[in-house]
Amino acid sequence: MTNNIWWDDLQIHMVEWRRHLHRNPEVSFHEEKTSSFVADMLESFGVEVKRHVGGHGVIGTIRGDKPGPVVMLRADMDALPIQDEKDVEYASQKAGAMHACGHDGHVSILLGTALYFSKHKADIQGEIRFLFQPAEELLPGGAVKVIADGALEGVDVIYGIHLWTPLPVGVAASKEGPLMAAADDFYIEIKGKGGHGGMPQSTVDSLVAGSALVMQLQTIVSRSVDPLRPAVLTIGTMQAGSAQNVIAESCKMSGTVRTFDEETRAEMKERVHRIVSQTGGAYGAQTEVNYIMGYPPVVNDKQETDRFFRKAVQVFGDEQVHTSPMLMPAEDFAYYLQQVPGCFMFVGAGNPDKDAIYPHHHPKFDFDEDAMQHAVKLFIAMATDYMGGK
Repeated sequence: MTNNIWWDDLQIHMVEWRRHLHRNPEVSFHEEKTSSFVADMLESFGVEVKRHVGGHGVIGTIRGDKPGPVVMLRADMDALPIQDEKDVEYASQKAGAMHACGHDGHVSILLGTALYFSKHKADIQGEIRFLFQPAEELLPGGAVKVIADGALEGVDVIYGIHLWTPLPVGVAASKEGPLMAAADDFYIEIKGKGGHGGMPQSTVDSLVAGSALVMQLQTIVSRSVDPLRPAVLTIGTMQAGSAQNVIAESCKMSGTVRTFDEETRAEMKERVHRIVSQTGGAYGAQTEVNYIMGYPPVVNDKQETDRFFRKAVQVFGDEQVHTSPMLMPAEDFAYYLQQVPGCFMFVGAGNPDKDAIYPHHHPKFDFDEDAMQHAVKLFIAMATDYMGGK
């Protein structure tokens, strides 16, 4: 592939890029400086660059001397609205924003991969596109806008990598079929008739109706959904009332639904609407539901997942490549996989010795930067194998 000195130099560059981005996070749909940084770096490698793809997205393109397929590699760029609590020299310098999910690492990995291929065009049979996507963390998601802007035109296959601290550094994982859940949210308002707490007979108690509704909604998974199809319904918030002796006129609640297939997803939505309406009606209350369809499930292509298991073993070793369980977090990489074959892969980045122990989206989140080099090698292996196999 290349000698160890080159890889050592690349690691130094990736750490520099990653720490620069970590100090200067930009939240979803506001990645102006991040986008410019990425585009400028790609141009410095001699890579053809298209800016402002679907907003702040960037696509770099390298064409080989030989004809072949178009392979796309994707990284997300946005940070989260979280205050960085780490005591490190590269901590976020922007109050209330930090890279708490590893996207700074993803950008650095894809830059490193682009730098590699810019030096090894002889390895390219066809074309490689490097997609730096904005706004993965916030609905409607950057992937939708990027696709609408034509990013997938002519693309034959797409690969994405997520640094994953629940896995130790030096390990990789993925699975065929459903990998990450669809994530849908709902917001419910129950409208009753307020009044004196000592005279309930002249009221419609929205809080009692809401309490019943919390319990009724739990029956959707336990009694309506096929038990062989994973699903979760969680009520996360509930607000009602203003005083101990006043019956609440309004009760508001919100929650999330996670599923792995479109049939179950649609069934959950229909059942939520029906149970809310009927339960509210049973208590004499009016109801409103705002049900927001979020990202669809991430569903990996079988052939490309098989490719992952073949190539990852060469990069990580036989014992270090695992079949991932299905995971309830969501990812807008799902939209790409609805359009073209591909595979979403996890690269282990956890390491207690480097304090990389906190979960994603935690204010002290960090990862082992050695994982970035593993991820670059995996991207290279997947892309070159696909091009060689066409």
